[in-house]
Amino acid sequence: SYEEALHHERWRLAMLDEMTSIKASGTWELVELPLHARPIGLKWVYKTKKDAAGVITKHKARLVAKGYVQRQGVDFDEVFAPVARLESVRLLLAHAASEGWAVHHMDVKSAFLNGVLQEEVYVEQPPGFVLKGHERKVLHLVKALYGLRQAPRAWYSKLDESLINLGFQRSSYEHAVYLRGEQSRRLVVGVYVDDLVITGGNQADIDVFKAEMQATFKMSDLGLLHYYLGLEVAQTETGITVSQSAYAAKILENAGMTGCNPSQVPMEPRLKLSKVSTASAVDPTVYRSIVGSLRYLVNSRPDLAYSVGYISRFMEAPTMEHMAAAKRVLRYVADTLHFGCHYTRKKQAQLVGYSDSDLAGDVDTRKSTTGVFFFLGNNLITWQSQKQRVVALSSCEAEYIAAATGACQATWLARLLAELKGEKASATTLKTDNQSAIALSKNPVFHDRSKHIDVRYHYIRECVEEDRVRPESIGTTEQLADMLTKALGKERFCWLRSKIGVIDVNHMHKN
Repeated sequence: SYEEALHHERWRLAMLDEMTSIKASGTWELVELPLHARPIGLKWVYKTKKDAAGVITKHKARLVAKGYVQRQGVDFDEVFAPVARLESVRLLLAHAASEGWAVHHMDVKSAFLNGVLQEEVYVEQPPGFVLKGHERKVLHLVKALYGLRQAPRAWYSKLDESLINLGFQRSSYEHAVYLRGEQSRRLVVGVYVDDLVITGGNQADIDVFKAEMQATFKMSDLGLLHYYLGLEVAQTETGITVSQSAYAAKILENAGMTGCNPSQVPMEPRLKLSKVSTASAVDPTVYRSIVGSLRYLVNSRPDLAYSVGYISRFMEAPTMEHMAAAKRVLRYVADTLHFGCHYTRKKQAQLVGYSDSDLAGDVDTRKSTTGVFFFLGNNLITWQSQKQRVVALSSCEAEYIAAATGACQATWLARLLAELKGEKASATTLKTDNQSAIALSKNPVFHDRSKHIDVRYHYIRECVEEDRVRPESIGTTEQLADMLTKALGKERFCWLRSKIGVIDVNHMHKN
């Protein structure tokens, strides 16, 4: 609380620091409260910033508006602001690795204080900083404050305007990615609120951009990217690795599983669970907390995608059986704590996809599971393991639906990658192990086995006709997406894991 913070020198300095930056950016002006206006309260929020190892690097005091009292249409209109999807971040890293580019990281200090407000907003004076003799006055906000509902949108508008003024173009397919220059002078910037990820073929261009940004905003230059949104990134001569070992250790600690017996696979082969279970119930909050944490870990761990997706189906009323399956995943995490994705150097890397499906794997609904992988050369950039929305009547139909999901992803990835390279989008190969599904995607046949398939799944036909996607047959043993559709035995699972580029990052760096 504010009263406690007053007794600590570091927090007092942090509050002064925050007030200095607010005043420097001309955030507000002191005025009499107009009639019928209602001021919003302010409060102090205290937070310590830590690095990947959990060491405190900064004490941060943030002055926050109590935005929960704002009413839509009165205090704000639009609140949406785009952020880069983690798939786009991985594509950016994989592209930089294959081209041999360095990836840099910058952070905007007090980013939201730069956003200019469109609406009339009044706030009370902050606790501990009320001006003597003007106690009854309020602050009229010129720029946004943290906590305001429209603050993210105001900041994004300001950043977007600034980058476009610096000669950048916004990507048409990922609004949080900006591009400037051609070929070897290509500069790519990914935005996630106040974090900028910068990469390009020319170091001098990156330095120029950093100087331009520091002249526009108060920036922290964090050098080469090594920690971003919980992802630990290491850049070496051989490529780039992405892992979340510190986060994984924290999940184990929170679940009370530190030092547990490790498991070599995340799920028992051929395990089938149902929502209708006779086992005793467990605390849903604890179960959801474990599954939610694991879902974020999947961002660097495609080997967990199926097992975590599977245990996510039982969040409504989890039982001891479901908890045992979740703990099995945690035991596997303990065994592979330092595993992550490795992106290697390879010029002119092509986009390749794998799509697969099981048949009627869900015990309760008899729906199938779709699994989709996409690689840039040998670098795995996106993965998807999800239950299909409709019940498939045959393995051909289940595979066809999975291929349609793959085609949607392929179209978006190919366009975004072409933009990053400054080239025209080329056809993406999609590897499937079902000949009937390939025939169905190439030939507009409507026989008894396919006439009932929902129209949206025929999108793949259009992609094939326009040569955006090229379906290709592959043997079942070579189908990498197999690990996204079912629980596999140890030997097959470990072989597939090594094939998709998931390795022990710690071991690699020691070597």
